[in-house]
Amino acid sequence: MNWFKKIFGLGLPCLFHSLTGLYCPGCGGTRAVRSLLRGDLRMSFQYHPLVLYAVLVLFLEMILRAFKGRKTPLDHKKRARILILAGAAIVAANWIFKNYMLVFKGVDLLPLMK
Repeated sequence: MNWFKKIFGLGLPCLFHSLTGLYCPGCGGTRAVRSLLRGDLRMSFQYHPLVLYAVLVLFLEMILRAFKGRKTPLDHKKRARILILAGAAIVAANWIFKNYMLVFKGVDLLPLMK
């Protein structure tokens, strides 16, 4: 189990953040997954809300498929398009908000994990 901790304990530095001092749209994603795996939903959301959104969408899709049976491809395509656009909106809003808080308020919303 020690090897597992060594592999997943490593985090790759963000090149965009290293060069600009700003967060990229994906900054915090790895920490969000790690927090989610530890059961810390609040920190997972704070690190990157897209991770919890993706888990929720996956769970709801599994339920829909289990109870609906066969559906028309159009229904699936419409729902997928809406879910993807919602995910993109979450990424954009998260990116803007975290950089706003960092630049204008001096608040770092992506603290290092313990």
